[in-house]
Amino acid sequence: MSEFLVAFERMIENEGGYKLHTVKGDTGGMTYAGIARNSNPQWEGWAAIDRGESPPEEMVKAFYKHSYWDGVSGDAINAQPVADSLFDFAVNGGVGTARKLAQKVVKVEPDGVLGEISLAAINKIDPEVFVLRFALAKIGRYREIVTANPTQIKFLLGWINRALKGIV
Repeated sequence: MSEFLVAFERMIENEGGYKLHTVKGDTGGMTYAGIARNSNPQWEGWAAIDRGESPPEEMVKAFYKHSYWDGVSGDAINAQPVADSLFDFAVNGGVGTARKLAQKVVKVEPDGVLGEISLAAINKIDPEVFVLRFALAKIGRYREIVTANPTQIKFLLGWINRALKGIV
């Protein structure tokens, strides 16, 4: 069984750590520890930030556990590298997109629901094969994003590097 905290530490590094920033052209707007304000305006951490404080790390972890790890059924994935990759992409590309890409990689109907059939297929595939195929699927998704919205091309190299990180 995979561990959330292991996946979280890898993901938070990819998100730049516990920092507040706004990147011009980023559709997420203001971001703290990878949590985009435009996408998550109700996150309780924004109240602390608005007071000039840093939200507690446990608040950030709880947000990611509930919103992303649980969203990709991280606790039900046997191989840590598979869970890490799926969780990290859910954070970067969305939970629904991550689920569908994972399903395509393991050749089950990409309905966006990680039920028994999908999870069994994810747990059956060789973890190294999954991570490699999933990286290619992520890169394909990033290409689709840039094709649909050329202003996002400035993020493409970073997204590709992120997709390839952790490949053995």
